[in-house]
Amino acid sequence: MPSPLLSVLVPAYDQQKQLSECLDSLLAQSFRDFEVIVVADRSADTPAGIVDSYAARYPQVSALHLDAAVGVGVARNAAAARAAGEYLLFLDADHLLARDALQTLADRLGQTGPVDVLLFGHTRRHGGRDWPGGAEALLAEAGPEPFGPLERPEVFGAPPLIWDRLVRREHWHAQGLAFPDGRYEEVPVVHAAMLAARRIAVLPRACVQLRRRETVHPTGSPGSGVFDIFDQYERSFALLEELPDADAVRDALFTRMIRHYLFVFDLAGCVARAERPQFFHRAAEHHRRFLPAGHRRPGGREGVKFSLLAGGAYPAFEVAKLSHIAKGTLTGSARRKASA
Repeated sequence: MPSPLLSVLVPAYDQQKQLSECLDSLLAQSFRDFEVIVVADRSADTPAGIVDSYAARYPQVSALHLDAAVGVGVARNAAAARAAGEYLLFLDADHLLARDALQTLADRLGQTGPVDVLLFGHTRRHGGRDWPGGAEALLAEAGPEPFGPLERPEVFGAPPLIWDRLVRREHWHAQGLAFPDGRYEEVPVVHAAMLAARRIAVLPRACVQLRRRETVHPTGSPGSGVFDIFDQYERSFALLEELPDADAVRDALFTRMIRHYLFVFDLAGCVARAERPQFFHRAAEHHRRFLPAGHRRPGGREGVKFSLLAGGAYPAFEVAKLSHIAKGTLTGSARRKASA
């Protein structure tokens, strides 16, 4: 039997009871040249019964059972080792695909020929609203032709997500790619795949929707925590040490790193109140340590946050945040009164 074009790899962590919807969106695809490998470990959040039910009913779906609670990264590694497709697509239980998403990806690969990484867009649904994924402008500006990582260093400014890109399976194994332990495990893997790629292409269209009902990161490996994000970015910057002419990549990656830290810091439920000063100062230390020469901060309020972080001014940062919240509340109140 010939290998499929795509292997879709899904760790079955189903904290929000969405795995069935994810699998249904895959099985409803108009494109059929794909396999689905669903990984069930011994985590309390893994519905092994659902996994086995889909594997029994649908020939395209296979279940991979692991004997311990291992976390998302190890589950993904196990699935990648089992995959037979030409390209790997990593999804989570809280993802949905548009009905023609896989066909659109296959058509784009038909246009580009073999590439090591194909980036595409995504949306986020939270609080009853759809939000853009954060890389739309980068994808639109990259153009239709494949490129090398140093030709388009700005793509390293995109959020480092493993599920909004295809990775060629041969590239994955040739580079020895694997998710490390801890949360935010996809950060160094995404950057390693990009930096080692000979040909990268983009598809400026949203193919996947994230439907996270909670704001916290999904299950990491046992013992993982929010502070793992710092180790993951250290791994990413270590990749640049032996890469010549990487200054532009370093600058884009630095901006993405600081944006990621500030996003996690501000996101409700991510950093415990008692840990906020420590998290802020760890982020400030990375700002000093990895700041590229000649770096220009973003403008506006984001630039102010970068500046406060650069100075390690945690009290000032919190005051500025509270002032912004208060200003927004007062502005909203005034608007309601004006419209009454």
